[in-house]
Amino acid sequence: MTGDPLRVRLTSGEVRGIRSGGVRLWRGIPFAAPPVGALRFRGPRPVKAWRGIRVMEEFGPIAPQDRAGPFAGAAPAVERSEDCLTVNVAAPARNLTSLPVMVFIHGGAYSVGAPSGVPGRGENFVRRGVVHVTFTYRLNAFGYVDLSDYGFDSNLGLRDQVAALEWVRDNIAAFGGDPANVTVYGESSGGNAVTTLLATPAAAGLFARAIAQSPPAAAVYPAETTARWAAEFMRILGITPDTAPATAAQALLAAPADDLVRAARLLFARVPDTDPGTQAFCPVVDGEYLPRLPLDAFRDGLTHPVPLLIGTNDREGSIFTGRRTILATTPRRMRGLLQSRPADVAARVLAEYGYPSRRGALDFGGDFAFWIPTLHAADGHSRVAPTHLYRLDAAPRLLRVLGLDATHGLDLLTVFGRTRTTVGRLLGLLGGGAALLGVSKRMQDHWYRFAVDGTVDPAWPAWTPQTRECLVFGGAIRGADRIEADPRASRRKAWTAAGF
Repeated sequence: MTGDPLRVRLTSGEVRGIRSGGVRLWRGIPFAAPPVGALRFRGPRPVKAWRGIRVMEEFGPIAPQDRAGPFAGAAPAVERSEDCLTVNVAAPARNLTSLPVMVFIHGGAYSVGAPSGVPGRGENFVRRGVVHVTFTYRLNAFGYVDLSDYGFDSNLGLRDQVAALEWVRDNIAAFGGDPANVTVYGESSGGNAVTTLLATPAAAGLFARAIAQSPPAAAVYPAETTARWAAEFMRILGITPDTAPATAAQALLAAPADDLVRAARLLFARVPDTDPGTQAFCPVVDGEYLPRLPLDAFRDGLTHPVPLLIGTNDREGSIFTGRRTILATTPRRMRGLLQSRPADVAARVLAEYGYPSRRGALDFGGDFAFWIPTLHAADGHSRVAPTHLYRLDAAPRLLRVLGLDATHGLDLLTVFGRTRTTVGRLLGLLGGGAALLGVSKRMQDHWYRFAVDGTVDPAWPAWTPQTRECLVFGGAIRGADRIEADPRASRRKAWTAAGF
């Protein structure tokens, strides 16, 4: 770092940031070459060095996406571009060194989302002495449809994430961060990114610890499955199966971005019905960059041996209704998921949820997508590194009245300290706001302590397959935290008997 606390020398050139809200910010720094033209559908390439000083005060364009799918994503006025591979850094106001680093990966079903939409953008941790990083990575057709059968690279979004972490390793010291003390964390598909990075050989050594919030850790599929989805994507684009691969590749390179986004959206809508319990946008086991299913790597003790916090919210599935019905929550999808199981085994799983109640169906889908894979990841990783499991139960009264309870995404408010924002105050109108604020403070304390040195409060026991002790944040009675042994054991055993 230079004498000017806002001027930073990187491996690619010099940048100057801004001061805002008591922190220093650098936004829209390119970490890879623009993946455009011949580089569309190719892994990230090194960014070209520049001369002079670039002022980095605005977020870069977000990855191409639209608002017509299950998730609205960014506002229409927000600039979208394939030239989107940028990082954003926030550092404390004072010019310090060797600070812990937190790198957050945004969610959005690998379909929508952007760092500018991260609640508070991690500044609550920056004010405690953390250097915080977010970044943009390719989504939907550009990052998570497997087009390798047409001569392109696989796992583009995952490769972008590794490239961003390599940028952090090479440059974060210039912002006062310690490249040997990096915590990578993410929520929803960002949580899936974390569990997948733990099983990605190229990510070895790029982070010292990990936090996976509501990760759909099983949403990584074999190449045979993703190739079938890619073929359907091509048909939606009007490229028939008998088209020569070279011709198909040229058509993909020439297609307008909006056409690719639209075709991907249509594919995304179809897959939950054709393949119940799956999501079309996902990493793929290509045998090289990602050699095995992450849950298999967890099971076999092959994940990177770094400390891990991992957990889910009480009722992950309750928010996935209406246009967001992407989980196995409909009778057809639930039957499809269980159809290969013996009738008595399938009936046992359904009985755990009071099926056919609608509430039970939502919890069935949420548990299958988020909770059960989280338990498998925790079981496996606990054999190679300290692992701690949590569940967020706290929910203000309004969410309970609406039948949502502690649903998917609520942890974004608590972890980023946003319970006193307009949204947070609205949620507390009927009561429960003070309890949620207390939970938020405690979760922030846990996350910050973990990011500093990898430890947790001694009252939070490590998870093992034998003891199965989970920290539950809040609850119906005064919002008190508690340790619960083998949470929801009957449900877990029913899923295990069904082979999930």
